[in-house]
Amino acid sequence: MPASIRELRERRRSVQTTKKITRAMELIAASRIVKAQQAAQESLPYTRELNRAVAAVASFSGYDHPLTRENEHPTRAAVLIVTSDRGLAGAYSTNAIKLGDRLISTLRDEGKEVKTFITGRKGIAYYQFRDRDVEQSWAGFSDKPTHHQSDEVADALINAFLTPIEEGGVDEIHVVYTRMESMLIQEPRVRRVLPLRVVRDAINPDPVPEGLLPLYEFEPDPVTVLNALLPLYVRNRIHFYLMQGAASELASKQKAMKSATDNAEELIQKLTRDANRARQSQITQEITEIVGGASALAETDDEE
Repeated sequence: MPASIRELRERRRSVQTTKKITRAMELIAASRIVKAQQAAQESLPYTRELNRAVAAVASFSGYDHPLTRENEHPTRAAVLIVTSDRGLAGAYSTNAIKLGDRLISTLRDEGKEVKTFITGRKGIAYYQFRDRDVEQSWAGFSDKPTHHQSDEVADALINAFLTPIEEGGVDEIHVVYTRMESMLIQEPRVRRVLPLRVVRDAINPDPVPEGLLPLYEFEPDPVTVLNALLPLYVRNRIHFYLMQGAASELASKQKAMKSATDNAEELIQKLTRDANRARQSQITQEITEIVGGASALAETDDEE
């Protein structure tokens, strides 16, 4: 049964209200993306120099630090999945969760027990709904993580790695996060955080002859420097992943809200056309009734 003009107009007003909301959310997300990108860019020089320092100390000191020590036969791994606290962000959280499930399945196929860590209410709700075990979770800062919050996550992962296996520790730690390639592309990725792989070439991106490598002096000693640098390096990586997740979440939200706004505009145009057709049909029917009534009166007058 065709909808009445009144119903069509009410639906159009409802969609127009929805369009205003989605448009406002799109603009808010767009303005916050700029700040998130700036924060990520501003941290790059510090991250780059920290990486160079860690590579230098670890390469030339010869010290076997616990955070760089690999177990030949790992039996337990930890996986941190970075998701969002709120919805309306398209498939941002879903893609990260799916990639996390594939990673967990791969680790279990390798004979490893998996402990799951999660940031973001979406990931927490997903695991709770399916009665899956979560070792530790955090929420409330997915779109704007601070150093204090990222350090809390990193310290929990470091403690799990440094804890002996017999006491419930893990041999390796992986992070599933979403990297913002551009405003249109947000790609979920997997990175192994611990144990650290120290690459000597990370000291200098340009090839340098072996005999001309610089000599480093460590004060007070390489062991003390490494003990300070490596936990700082891990905290920095976790903060970087959370910042990338925040920027990706906002970009996904902007895309989703723009798509919703465009769909609302199309629906408004369709409802407007339907309302115009219904109004034209009503007018035509009224004219037909008037003409029919006038013809009937005229015929009655002629008979008299």
